Order: sequence, then C-alpha cells, then structure tokens
Amino acid sequence: MQMLSRKAACDSHGQDSSYFLGWQEYEKNPYHEVLNPNGIIQMGLAENQLSFDLAESWLANNPDALGLKRDGKSVFKELALFQDYHGMPTFKNELVEFMAKLRGYKVEFDPKKLVLVAGSTSANESLMFCLAEPGEAFLLPTPYYPGFDRDLKWRTGVEIVPIHCSSSNGFKITGCALEDAYEQAKKLNLNVKGVLVTNPSNPLGTTMDRDELNLLIDFAITKKIHIVSDEIYSGTVFDSTSFVSIIEAVTDRNIDDTHELWNRIHMVYSLSKDLGLPGFRVGMIYSNDETVVAAATKMSSFGLVSSQTQFLLTNMLSDNKFTSKYIEENRKRLKSRKEMLVSGLSGAGIECLNSNACLFCWVDMRHLLSSDTFEAEKELSKRILFEVGLNISPGSSCHCSEPGWFRICFANMSQETLKVAITRIKDFVESITFSRENCNHQLTVLDSRRRLVSKWVLPLSPYDNNEPADR
Repeated sequence: MQMLSRKAACDSHGQDSSYFLGWQEYEKNPYHEVLNPNGIIQMGLAENQLSFDLAESWLANNPDALGLKRDGKSVFKELALFQDYHGMPTFKNELVEFMAKLRGYKVEFDPKKLVLVAGSTSANESLMFCLAEPGEAFLLPTPYYPGFDRDLKWRTGVEIVPIHCSSSNGFKITGCALEDAYEQAKKLNLNVKGVLVTNPSNPLGTTMDRDELNLLIDFAITKKIHIVSDEIYSGTVFDSTSFVSIIEAVTDRNIDDTHELWNRIHMVYSLSKDLGLPGFRVGMIYSNDETVVAAATKMSSFGLVSSQTQFLLTNMLSDNKFTSKYIEENRKRLKSRKEMLVSGLSGAGIECLNSNACLFCWVDMRHLLSSDTFEAEKELSKRILFEVGLNISPGSSCHCSEPGWFRICFANMSQETLKVAITRIKDFVESITFSRENCNHQLTVLDSRRRLVSKWVLPLSPYDNNEPADR
C-alpha cells in the first residue's frame, strides 16, 4: 500500500534538470580565492550583489529601522503580534511608488490591486491557481527560466506549451510562433488560458519591444486569454528608456478601462533582483481583476511576508533620496559588469546576444560543440563544470530549441572572481582550438601519406596477379 501521496512520491519537481546539476556540484566544491582557488565558480545564480554597500550604508545611517523602532521607541510588540494577510498599507504604498519610479512614472499602480506574497515563486504559482485548472495550459516563449517547470506546474497541474523562438531574430516572439504554439496545444487537447512572459527576459537579458508587446496584446484579445508579465528584473535595465511594462503597453493602446482585457492582464514583481534581497522573500501580484486579487490574497496566507521585513523595507523605500541613488548607481554597476563579461568572452572568441538588462548574458557557444546536437551541448556543459570549474546554465535547461546557448551570470561575485572565470574560459577555448588544429594537422599528414603511398601502390597494381614477388 502506498504510504505517501502521489505528490510526495512523484519526481515532477524538476530538481533533476541539468540546471540544478551544476548547483549540486558547486555545493560540493565551492570556489574561494584563498581556501579553495581550484573550486567551482557559481555562475548559474542570478543574484545581485553589486550594490550591497548602498543598502548597508543606508542601514548604518538608519539604525531604528533595523532595530524595529519608530521615533526611537520600540515597535517590537506591534510587529510580533498577529498581522492579517493583506499586508501593511504603508508598505504597499511605498512598494507601488517604487515600482512606478522604476518605470519612469509612466505607469501608476493602485495598492488595492496588489497582493503581497513570499517571493515571485509564490506569486507565479498563486496566479496559476487563480487562472487555470489542472490540465489547462499556458504558453511560454523559449528559452525560459528553468524554475518555471517547478513554479507553474508542480503543484498546480498546469501544463506549459513552448512558443519556439529563434536566434535568427534575437529570440523575439513572432505571430507565427504564437499561432504554432496555440495550435500545438489544441493538438494535445489542452485548453490555453494565457501567455506568460518575463520582461526583461530571463535568460536572454533583453526587454520586449513595443511590436512584441502589441503582438501579445492582440493575440490575447483574439484568443480571449490572459497575459502574465513577470517583471522582476525591471530595475536592472541599463537603458531605462527601453523598458515598457505590460501595463504601460496596454494603457498606450487607449483600450477602454471597461474592456475585458484589463481583467486579464496580470503582473508579477519582487525585490529579489532589483534590490538584491532574495532572502527577504518579498514578492507581489498586481491585477485589475478583483476576484483574482481576493483569491490570491487568501492564498498568500500560505506564504506571507514577515511584518518585520515589511517594516524595514517601508522605511527604506520611503527614503526617496536613497531609492533614486540606488536605482541609478545599480544600473551603472550592472552595465559595467556586463560589459566586462562580454569583453572577456569576446577575447576568447565567444559572442553574446545583445542585451540591455538583467544579471546575466545569453552566450553563444555553438562553435564549441562537437556536433549540432543537445547531446553535444550536454557534453560541453559537463566539461565546463568539471574541467573548467564553472557552473553555467545550458540552454536545454531553459528549453531553448537550438543547442549551444548558455546563460552566464555576472552579478553574484566579485570583480576579481569574474576575472578568474574569464581566464578559465579563455584557457579552455584555447585548449579546444589547439586540440582541433592538432587533430586537423594529423588528418592532413595522414591524408598526405595516403596520397604518397597511392602513388607507389597504383603503378604496381597492374603487375599484381597473385604471382610471387621477386626477392
């Protein structure tokens, strides 16, 4: 008799993905510049550590926030006692203000339409519970964040149907790709409930342009489906003028406020990437649909943001001088670090997709594959992990339809560590190039020998009539 539930016993969490293989090996042998200089460098973690000093400086100058005090008086009891799942109104007000500031105040957000949850993982899962039944589907453009196989599917039973995008146009969404995915879902007898996109994109590091957004909006109107826009990297855009939120895109279409589409537009956000606070587990859902907001708020009781976290961040986000400085300086640092990685890889003969956001680059290593197959990508990925000592994410783990692409993170380490990683990559590429040139040279020599031998053998062959050779 089965003693555990099917959910506990099944292996559908996605932990066996190649995305997590490198993480497991890294944990066994983590790099340290002094204690373990030959260890594995973690380049598979999209974490922003570049601007910690700014947050730490603010904390040093505002000890009351960290000490749970207001005007010098303790608020410990107030925060420690029961808090309902709607969240602190003051925190929600500051959060929507911060979100608007990141978008250049082109969009206004209503705190009443916002639901606080424990990170974007909870936000995306809660939206799936609200928008789809088990066995229904969402369309996702490839490549996409590997964790979505867990976040969107594992507990909800929702299916993912890929929208296959190509490197030929920079992996942009096309009308044909949308229709192909929709038709594929129908062939699988799946009812499509919506499209989910990450904007800026994880793993591409690019923002969606207005043509793509309008294509998506038209598609949603035609098919009468939802759009979920995961915008957790919106504050990492190096060029702030190039980012257009889904809310802004719909607003600019002058679609009437009463149009049913508005109730099918939903946004996910968190402070994990933009403020570099993944451990604080602060995420949110923003929706115009009152029923979705009400249901998601009830669900949030399974994963609340702690009251002391809300208190601390209310104080931090209410400091306009700090948030303005942080946003500007963080963008500069991310751009500089990204350019360092791109330049280093270029010096090794490796190119990256042109990007303008996020904490990583989408890297083209197709020329390093032994063959144009995902098996060859897996082989290369393992060599980079075990021989080079770098944990990077293979494109296949992101469901990329073309082998040879990898996601490499650059913001979760020091500049010195990134230099070590770049040097390792250069040495590895040089070894592959040398090996291939040596192999080609040996083949050329062998071919020359064969031709030389044939010059002697062919003239002799007419006399070879199985007669004994002269001695």
